[in-house]
Amino acid sequence: MSQLFSQEEIHRNLLSRIPRCTGRDISDWLRTLADAPASPRLEDRVGWLRREYHLAYGHAKAIAREYELRRSAGAH
Repeated sequence: MSQLFSQEEIHRNLLSRIPRCTGRDISDWLRTLADAPASPRLEDRVGWLRREYHLAYGHAKAIAREYELRRSAGAH
Protein backbone atom coordinates (compact mmCIF):
# COMPACT_ATOMS: atom_id res chain seq x y z
CA MET A 1 0.00 0.00 0.00
CA SER A 2 1.45 3.39 -0.94
CA GLN A 3 1.49 6.24 1.50
CA LEU A 4 0.72 9.74 0.30
CA PHE A 5 2.76 12.64 1.60
CA SER A 6 1.80 16.30 1.63
CA GLN A 7 3.92 18.87 -0.19
CA GLU A 8 4.96 20.22 3.21
CA GLU A 9 6.14 16.77 4.37
CA ILE A 10 8.13 16.29 1.17
CA HIS A 11 9.67 19.75 1.57
CA ARG A 12 10.67 19.12 5.22
CA ASN A 13 12.09 15.71 4.29
CA LEU A 14 14.25 17.23 1.55
CA LEU A 15 15.43 20.00 3.90
CA SER A 16 16.44 17.48 6.55
CA ARG A 17 18.67 15.64 4.04
CA ILE A 18 20.40 18.68 2.56
CA PRO A 19 23.12 19.09 5.23
CA ARG A 20 24.17 15.46 4.88
CA CYS A 21 24.07 15.53 1.08
CA THR A 22 25.75 18.91 0.57
CA GLY A 23 27.91 19.34 3.65
CA ARG A 24 26.26 22.71 4.35
CA ASP A 25 23.46 23.69 6.74
CA ILE A 26 20.23 25.18 5.47
CA SER A 27 21.16 28.51 7.07
CA ASP A 28 24.35 28.57 4.95
CA TRP A 29 22.34 27.94 1.79
CA LEU A 30 19.82 30.65 2.71
CA ARG A 31 22.65 33.17 3.17
CA THR A 32 24.05 32.09 -0.20
CA LEU A 33 20.71 32.80 -1.85
CA ALA A 34 20.41 36.15 -0.05
CA ASP A 35 23.76 37.14 -1.61
CA ALA A 36 22.89 35.69 -5.04
CA PRO A 37 21.90 37.73 -8.08
CA ALA A 38 18.38 39.00 -7.50
CA SER A 39 15.60 37.16 -9.28
CA PRO A 40 11.88 37.31 -8.63
CA ARG A 41 11.26 33.76 -9.91
CA LEU A 42 11.71 30.60 -7.86
CA GLU A 43 12.82 28.61 -10.91
CA ASP A 44 15.56 31.16 -11.66
CA ARG A 45 16.96 30.69 -8.15
CA VAL A 46 16.71 26.91 -8.55
CA GLY A 47 18.59 27.09 -11.83
CA TRP A 48 21.26 29.33 -10.34
CA LEU A 49 21.85 26.94 -7.41
CA ARG A 50 22.07 24.00 -9.79
CA ARG A 51 24.55 25.74 -12.11
CA GLU A 52 26.74 27.33 -9.45
CA TYR A 53 26.75 24.51 -6.88
CA HIS A 54 25.81 21.44 -8.92
CA LEU A 55 22.88 20.63 -6.65
CA ALA A 56 20.24 18.10 -7.49
CA TYR A 57 16.99 19.68 -8.67
CA GLY A 58 15.04 18.59 -5.56
CA HIS A 59 17.61 20.01 -3.16
CA ALA A 60 17.91 23.28 -5.08
CA LYS A 61 14.13 23.68 -5.20
CA ALA A 62 13.76 22.92 -1.48
CA ILE A 63 16.39 25.55 -0.63
CA ALA A 64 14.83 28.16 -2.92
CA ARG A 65 11.35 27.40 -1.58
CA GLU A 66 12.52 27.66 2.03
CA TYR A 67 14.18 30.98 1.18
CA GLU A 68 10.89 32.28 -0.22
CA LEU A 69 8.89 30.99 2.73
CA ARG A 70 11.18 32.64 5.26
CA ARG A 71 11.45 35.85 3.26
CA SER A 72 7.69 36.17 3.00
CA ALA A 73 7.42 35.47 6.74
CA GLY A 74 9.91 38.28 7.38
CA ALA A 75 12.82 36.09 8.51
CA HIS A 76 16.01 35.37 6.56
